[in-house]
Amino acid sequence: MEYKQVILVREDLKLPKGKMAVQVAHASVDASLKSEKDKINGWKKQGMKKVVLKVKDLNELYKYLQEAKDSGLKTALVKDAGRTVLKPGTVTCVSIGPDDEKKIDKITGKLRITD
Repeated sequence: MEYKQVILVREDLKLPKGKMAVQVAHASVDASLKSEKDKINGWKKQGMKKVVLKVKDLNELYKYLQEAKDSGLKTALVKDAGRTVLKPGTVTCVSIGPDDEKKIDKITGKLRITD
């Protein structure tokens, strides 16, 4: 089995690259901490593949979050603390996995990589 983790980022927020990087890191760590140990170990052995994809807005982000949950995938929803460029509580991204790459791709396979 090939493992990966996908992080979905809201395109409508137009986050500065540094801010986006931090939000993606929060999402990756949070979902990893929730994941099963055997999946984390397999993912680590394969190089911890991560892919950052864009969604157009909050509604689309929630759509993919729900699909991932319905498929039994571990997820993490990130809300910003509001200390820099966003209002407190702004939902910025969602992480899915690490888990079976094919299972994740069934949900997120049509999305594009962030710029």
